Amino acid sequence: MPGPHDPYVRVRGAREHNLRGVDVDIPRDALVVFTGVSGSGKSSLAFGTIYAEAQRRYFESVAPYARRLIHQVGAPRVAEIIGLPPAVSLQQRRAAPTSRSSVGTLTNLSNSLRMLFSRAGAYPPGAERLDSDAFSPNTAAGACPECHGLGRVHRTTEESLVPDASLSIREGAIAAWPGAWQGKNLRDILDALGYDVDRPWHDLPADQREWILFTDDQPVVTVHPVRDADRIQRPYQGTYMSARRYVMKTFADTRSAALRTKAERFLQSEHCPACGGSRLRPEALAVTFAGRTIAELAASPLAELADLPVGTSPTARVLTDDLRSRIEPILELSLGYLSLDRATPTLSAGELQRLRLATQLRSGLFGVVYVLDEPSAGLHPADTEALLTMLDRLKTAGNSVFVVEHHLDVMRGADWLVDVGPLAGEHGGRVLHSGPVSELASVAESATARFLFGHSPAPARHNRSPRGQLKVGPVTRHNLRGVTAEFPLGVFTAVTGVSGSGKSTLIGELREDAAGVGRLVSVDQKPIGRTPRSNLATYTGLFDVVRKVFAATDGARERGYGVGRFSFNVAGGRCETCQGEGFVSVELLFLPSTYAHCPECGGSRYNPRTLEVTYRGHTIAQVLDLTVEAAAEFFADIPAAARSLGTLLDVGLGYLRLGQPATELSGGEAQRIKLAGELRHGRRSHTLYVLDEPTTGLHPADVEVLMRQLHGLVDAGHTVVVVEHDMAVVAGADWVIDLGPGGGDAGGRIMAAGTPAEVARAEGSATGPYLARTITPTG
Repeated sequence: MPGPHDPYVRVRGAREHNLRGVDVDIPRDALVVFTGVSGSGKSSLAFGTIYAEAQRRYFESVAPYARRLIHQVGAPRVAEIIGLPPAVSLQQRRAAPTSRSSVGTLTNLSNSLRMLFSRAGAYPPGAERLDSDAFSPNTAAGACPECHGLGRVHRTTEESLVPDASLSIREGAIAAWPGAWQGKNLRDILDALGYDVDRPWHDLPADQREWILFTDDQPVVTVHPVRDADRIQRPYQGTYMSARRYVMKTFADTRSAALRTKAERFLQSEHCPACGGSRLRPEALAVTFAGRTIAELAASPLAELADLPVGTSPTARVLTDDLRSRIEPILELSLGYLSLDRATPTLSAGELQRLRLATQLRSGLFGVVYVLDEPSAGLHPADTEALLTMLDRLKTAGNSVFVVEHHLDVMRGADWLVDVGPLAGEHGGRVLHSGPVSELASVAESATARFLFGHSPAPARHNRSPRGQLKVGPVTRHNLRGVTAEFPLGVFTAVTGVSGSGKSTLIGELREDAAGVGRLVSVDQKPIGRTPRSNLATYTGLFDVVRKVFAATDGARERGYGVGRFSFNVAGGRCETCQGEGFVSVELLFLPSTYAHCPECGGSRYNPRTLEVTYRGHTIAQVLDLTVEAAAEFFADIPAAARSLGTLLDVGLGYLRLGQPATELSGGEAQRIKLAGELRHGRRSHTLYVLDEPTTGLHPADVEVLMRQLHGLVDAGHTVVVVEHDMAVVAGADWVIDLGPGGGDAGGRIMAAGTPAEVARAEGSATGPYLARTITPTG
């Protein structure tokens, strides 16, 4: 039995997801990297087991009411974990995006800056000193009263609300109004109020048009509906709402993303005329520090903010020193190009996680386990060294650092390596190696070992010849200043550069209407859905095929079940307790809400009578639980299903379950699902494929699989452009466009453009030296 000072976290019998009764000992006070191919089970071990158990133990120590709530969430499937300290998780999952969340609020730097202005700012003569809250756009004391601290105002115009003035109101002239009954109701109310709903809009008097669209009045009138032949409709009291009021209310209050997007189409957004977009009251903007307002400093890059003059008073010195010390770890992680007012939803997952990491370095916690999810995501090789230094500092401060990671340099910098595999899904779930990094070399089964210790250079590739050029620019946007770039058509182009150098901004300027482009497909990493209701099967359309198969069975016909019975999105066949989600939301009061398996259906999504119907011995719930690989065999003789499943296998997603909720998918997985959808359709006309960091979250073995598909698209006559940090991918490209030299204002220039060998030799390129180490000696 281990002693009281056992230096290991000892996991016994872990069975979370695909883990096969894993027993593993992991040292504390060390930098431990968990690796393995995508879907091998490394995240299930690090996050689903170790972190989840630490979280459960914390909840067990708090109030009984909180314990009752957390029991609904459940415990990880593990027999025992010994020697587990408290844990802090730094994952890449986003909280719900909000227009008020920014780099400043995420890092608490905004608080420090507001305190500096409150205590040490230069006030106008006779002005009263303001509390720090008065410098925040998120408080009533500081927010501009015109835009409520958002910096922008949304306005409606007659042109935006009525795009076709030749139509009458009955014909739908007011496009901003809702459809179906609600829109008919508003038209009937106008009719009852005496307005001519059959006259073309442009023929109505100007004062009537103004009132119909913009009035704040909400008159109530008795509506006598036109009687239908088959049903009686009784008179009712209808309340009028103008088009502007309806759009603004929907935009502000709806929880439906689709309705909000529709409402946004009828709004024109512009800088608030009162505050000029600064979001603050005039009193706060009258105070300066070093001759600048708080809004001006919040818009400055953090690297510039770190050079703020100290000030003359002792208070100013203390507060500026505090601000600098908080900014320092952010600069070390190469995020100095960000500004405090940069909105959180515009940050990449990697940027978000590194900001959280920098904040943790200031927290001074001791004796905890930090569990990180691919902190190198979105990092240029030049920045990875700084990341390793940061992780080492967390460890030196007396903590254990457990990192799920695919980056080879991070693996090499680890004290201990846990390699999970050998393959994905049911072919993985075993710990192949847990020990010093060097000892992995002798593990024959390990896919990681081949890349970590393989000394064979990347296979030589003959550069393809372009069949034209796509010229972009001059572009002046964000940190790009009059940049012009040429993308060769018919080849594979990699866009490189340090974080914040302008890569995503540049590829965002590629347009479908450009000469030589037949069709443009941008494959991003945005989620394929935001709730457990959306999953792999529904997104790909595969679920429609599966439901038709079940509806055609003898069991379904005997019971009179149609296709709808096998949908978990409509009443009938679904479990009504969870409304077919398989999960219920558990509100934890003082913590973010989370999802737990439905207590009624156990996560199957369906009611018992629906599950009486089987196809080849499987219920619909069991089919949704199949992996893509298993489903490909199961539906091999059904062409529509086999085609979808085949393309998912081609992009390395064979380990995902068909019913896996969208909330469990990483950005990289979502991107490859979208790419599979494109591959399934097969384009004959020339298509320009644009991908932003497609290898994020991929093991080097999975990168090989993905690159085969992307190069296959080019061989089929298409053009592929990727933003990429993986030098193995860049080395295999036909053309490279490198931006830099730094991030933010220090970037935004093309440092080199040419073949990989040419860029590897380019002077001043941050990418060149790393690319030179990767490409073959012959170039």
